[in-house]
Amino acid sequence: MDLVSVLLVEDDRTIVENLTGFLKEEGFSVKSTGRQEEALRLLEEQKFDLALLDITLASGSGFSICARIKAEYQIPVIFLTAMSDEYSVVAGLDMGADDYISKPFRPRELVSRMKSVLRRYLRSSQIVTVQDISVDVEKGVVKRDSREIFLSALEYRLLLVFLNHRGKIMTRSALMEELWDITGEYVNDNTLTVYIKRLREKIEKDPQNPVIVKTVRGMGYKME
Repeated sequence: MDLVSVLLVEDDRTIVENLTGFLKEEGFSVKSTGRQEEALRLLEEQKFDLALLDITLASGSGFSICARIKAEYQIPVIFLTAMSDEYSVVAGLDMGADDYISKPFRPRELVSRMKSVLRRYLRSSQIVTVQDISVDVEKGVVKRDSREIFLSALEYRLLLVFLNHRGKIMTRSALMEELWDITGEYVNDNTLTVYIKRLREKIEKDPQNPVIVKTVRGMGYKME
């Protein structure tokens, strides 16, 4: 799976160094700057999947960068802010920010917020592809080799769970919890087995030797 590319705009060098190191350990690719002008240049030169913006910069404003991102690049934005007043939070959300986290923050909490925001964007993006399968998330249409295939509601939801966690091993219990959250109905172990088998029969060219949803023995399943 390609690394998630993050633009970090923060002028506190200690935060930049510590957070960059942590995010890289968590599998993210990070470019950082503490200046508005440099941030806008980086956005023009490189594709990013998410932006982390400090509101108050020595040179420029996180608000201005957010406005440009939402107008031109359409990637999620999370504000990192020491400003806890209600106005700053509301102003950021009103201009399209997807979340905010107040300093000092726990890095693992920030990563959890980032993954949650990215999952929401994946669900809302129009076309997602893996191998020869394409999924129009907005229309709920799944195609293999450009030919539409028909999935039941639970099969489709299971496919979305795998898409939202590409590159990550999903245990059976995690899959059941995800499906339960989506459907509002408890999904038991036997039901999960049946639906993984059905999904593979529809999306895999050779269901007996799957290459899209692989079994990781003793651990669960993984979509590359």
